[in-house]
Amino acid sequence: MRKAVIACSLFALPFTLAGCDPSTNSRQGATVENARWSDATVKQLREAIDRRAAHGLDRMRFAIGGEPGSAEGQAALTQSALRYAAALARGASDPGKLNSIYTLPRPNPDLRRGLAEALAKGQVDDWLASLAPQDDQYRALSKAYLALRTTGQAPAAPIPDAGKPIEPGASDPRIPAIARQLVASGYLDRAAAEGGRYDPAMVKAVRHMQADYGIKPDGVIGSEALEILNLSDAERARAIAVAMERMRWLDRNPPAPRIDVNLASARLAYWRDGKLADGRKVVVGKPETETPQLGSPIYRLVANPTWTVPRSIQNKEIAGKGAAYLRRNNMVWKDGWIVQQPGPKNSLGLVKFDMQNEHQIYLHDTPAKQLFSEVQRQRSHGCVRVEDAPGFAAMLARDEGLSDEWEKARGGGKESFVPLPRPIPVRLFYQTVLFDEAGEPVIRADPYGWNDRVAAALGFPASEGYRLHPPASDVGP
Repeated sequence: MRKAVIACSLFALPFTLAGCDPSTNSRQGATVENARWSDATVKQLREAIDRRAAHGLDRMRFAIGGEPGSAEGQAALTQSALRYAAALARGASDPGKLNSIYTLPRPNPDLRRGLAEALAKGQVDDWLASLAPQDDQYRALSKAYLALRTTGQAPAAPIPDAGKPIEPGASDPRIPAIARQLVASGYLDRAAAEGGRYDPAMVKAVRHMQADYGIKPDGVIGSEALEILNLSDAERARAIAVAMERMRWLDRNPPAPRIDVNLASARLAYWRDGKLADGRKVVVGKPETETPQLGSPIYRLVANPTWTVPRSIQNKEIAGKGAAYLRRNNMVWKDGWIVQQPGPKNSLGLVKFDMQNEHQIYLHDTPAKQLFSEVQRQRSHGCVRVEDAPGFAAMLARDEGLSDEWEKARGGGKESFVPLPRPIPVRLFYQTVLFDEAGEPVIRADPYGWNDRVAAALGFPASEGYRLHPPASDVGP
């Protein structure tokens, strides 16, 4: 079984990294072919690669070929340096090949020019150190990974299975550790995680977790519940290495303003003038209809939207419903398509945030407000439902100087479009490691199982355990 992560063979590279061919990363004026390796810079390269565990790359081999005494040796050293530099600068794997859809902008530094300048200055080590993300979160991940690496092969779990289930109301020395895991995963409020008794608040949290993962929600903490909760040090290290790799995929200088949506945690962050202006819950695609990882801007707000039902939903979930169902849901046939008319019961709610992409993915409101109270909010057909979407739209309209136009459009009752003066970039990405108030990494669920492919590319073994099983969703996008 696939292990559910909540709360809390070596891969040889004798060739160029996929998607990171140094020979294609040259620009006019690059002079790395004329730069010379010295014994000192070769030593810097070797020592930098020896420290690759700081980036979660210790399970990958970066062979250093050649010696500086010959032209062939110089060329081999250059290729070795460029391979490792590409792993730090853009990632050691290619997200475009690991995912069926991935359109987020990636870093594209001129590595050949950078290496030439580093060699000229004798500062290859400083140059390599500058290529990975430089923010506090990446440094926190690196520190946590190095700490776990010393015990990362240990199979022991932090919450032992004593062979006897923990019944509601019981006292058990494992209760505090279980409570901490439930808090970190979002199932239990921190204020309720006190004491050593299995109280009603914890029972409710455990039942919620069991239901999310397809286990009988009886509140009994047995071997199945412990398997969901537990993470060994090796599994934690694996998740953190994947998180660092995903960060290396992302542009080091993201646009501002922008909207970031983390599909794994189902959270939205709105950035304005370099600061976090707003954050809220979202509902994203369920595991069989995942929301793809996209870079796609919002170009207009839509008030009182209609919804043209996609063929996939129409054929699978509405076919055969009959005229009464269509009337009840304010749906009509129009040019061979089922169209839901504007109104509070429309599946898009009262607001749609139109985005430019070929995958028909966008942000929108929803009448299914109860889904925002769920911990695992992977419940849609692929689009992103925004908590208090009317309030969020009003915020964007105000920030873009469109408040009057937006209020007029909303009050009209009909579908109306308000173009933005400039598109607002949106990044839909996937990250299973979050950070608590102290800036420490917290490992959360991998609802789509997308970490597996990244971990394999980094040289980690597969992780087995339970997988998220959300209940049936509504027909909305």
